[in-house]
Amino acid sequence: MKAVRYYGKEHVQLDDIPEPELKPGTIKIKPAYTGICGSDLHLYFDGPESGGITPGTPHPLSGEKLPTGFGHEFSGVVEAIADDVDTPVKVGDHVVVEPLMVCGKCYACQSGNYNACEKMGFIGVNGGGGGLSEHIVVESRWVHPIGDLPLDQAALIEPMSVAYHAVRRTNPQPGQTAVVGGAGPIGLLIGTVLKAKGVRVIISELSSARKEKALSSKSADIVIDPSKEDLGKRVHEETGGAGADIAFDAAGSEIVVHQLLSALRPEGRLEIVALHAKPVTLNVLPELIMPEKLIGASIGYAHDHEPVIKLVHDKHIDLSQFITDRIKVDDIVEKGFKALRNDAEHHVKIIVQM
Repeated sequence: MKAVRYYGKEHVQLDDIPEPELKPGTIKIKPAYTGICGSDLHLYFDGPESGGITPGTPHPLSGEKLPTGFGHEFSGVVEAIADDVDTPVKVGDHVVVEPLMVCGKCYACQSGNYNACEKMGFIGVNGGGGGLSEHIVVESRWVHPIGDLPLDQAALIEPMSVAYHAVRRTNPQPGQTAVVGGAGPIGLLIGTVLKAKGVRVIISELSSARKEKALSSKSADIVIDPSKEDLGKRVHEETGGAGADIAFDAAGSEIVVHQLLSALRPEGRLEIVALHAKPVTLNVLPELIMPEKLIGASIGYAHDHEPVIKLVHDKHIDLSQFITDRIKVDDIVEKGFKALRNDAEHHVKIIVQM
């Protein structure tokens, strides 16, 4: 079968490899669409170390080393189910995959927070095949039916689960105000989840195209350009002087962290979702201690795919508005990776079809 495999920095290849075999406890899927993630871009342009991969060293859970199958944000159609699998999923069903590899033994796994597994790995990054292949076999626990949700839109369930997990950790209440720093894919999806939960959303963004997308997609009620006005001052004005109840860093910039903290009310919470390449310095006394503000952090998802699928159906969320291009697998470098790097302002999610 054909499959895109990742070899290292600026090296992916469409290879002929053996078709994976159905094993006990697994489901075989024909991938339909795969989204290109920010972490995929880092791996492609910056090399395997940017994704925590040590070349030549097998992953502790998959036992695989480079080259590995690529693509972890994918939807597909069930082709076969192992005889020992007890699942409502049937052959022909449309599904998404929660693309995780976890040990099941560490404290995080045993407590249900498997997204913080000590040996965490991703299908489509660390082994186990990938969405950019003609067939893939995964453990049945990771397969989630999507009903009649279109397969192209379903490729966004994975990044939306990242957004949902971050929002869930802050326990938002209807009528509250949230500020989101950054209107990239995760920032927009955080805004979408918050709006679905009845929260008023203010998004902070510099890019004109992304500001327009935040409003046209209804991911935000208000969009503020922090290069043109003071974010903290404006948010306090919009909240009667109180400040926002919660804030989300989806930008990964130190200045955004400070801006979001300034926009929060006393006892407000900042949830950091973006990955920061550099340390962030805080002036703890005035920024945190005196106003008793809180900082939390979020990574990935755990037990979030099913509620996300339900939310999309119940609230009739149109995920197609975040798909900015659909490309064939042969064009993944030029129209995928390079397009996202060179024209990130005008793209949210590019999805790839095998």
